[in-house]
Amino acid sequence: MDPDRLARVADVLGDVGGAPVLDRLVILCVDMLSVTGAVIAVIADGQHRGAVAVSDEAHGAVDDLQFSLGEGPCIAADRSVAPVLEPDLASAVELWPAFVPAALGHGIQAAFAFPLRLGAVHVGVLTLYRDTPGDLDGTDLGDAISLTHIATHLLLELEADLVSGMLPDRLAEIVDHRARVHQATGMIAAQIDVDVATALIRLRAFAWSRDRSIGDVAADVVARLLRFDDETS
Repeated sequence: MDPDRLARVADVLGDVGGAPVLDRLVILCVDMLSVTGAVIAVIADGQHRGAVAVSDEAHGAVDDLQFSLGEGPCIAADRSVAPVLEPDLASAVELWPAFVPAALGHGIQAAFAFPLRLGAVHVGVLTLYRDTPGDLDGTDLGDAISLTHIATHLLLELEADLVSGMLPDRLAEIVDHRARVHQATGMIAAQIDVDVATALIRLRAFAWSRDRSIGDVAADVVARLLRFDDETS
């Protein structure tokens, strides 16, 4: 990374009076690189668990589609342990047949996902989004990799500093949201006598077919407003 750009990163991240450091980092990604949005998400067991930092809520919603649909560049980058660079998202519909149309519908044309890992430790993925197709140029790609390394260390430091039983607000919201989805999945599995993996697929398909978030549908299941053994479901 160019020394002047590196100094800018240090200034922004060193502003202790500003927003949470990971939020400042993703906003910096948008300011420094030729992208329109950036998200840091936690990935565990090959599943998107939720965003811990978003440059804006619109791109956070796009990233969260990967949890709802179970596919996308973020998940692919974590599984391959390598960057996944899609300069023309429309051409990747065979890779992610559910995610791509949904992302295009939100105006996303390109996505670049970088796994956050140190050795064998996987902590998440930094995904950069763009509203026009096109590759990252050499400078942007190099700087994105540098920012990925910084994000990895910051996330590891934040996790190490957590007081036992305490979570940052956004991460606490993620845990609560995911717990509701998993509770709903277990209820659906019992209702239609399938395993939990099949139940999650049914839940995702139901939400997608009705243009609803998986969290909203899960809340209805948990509240017993919706049953999957009903003929209407």
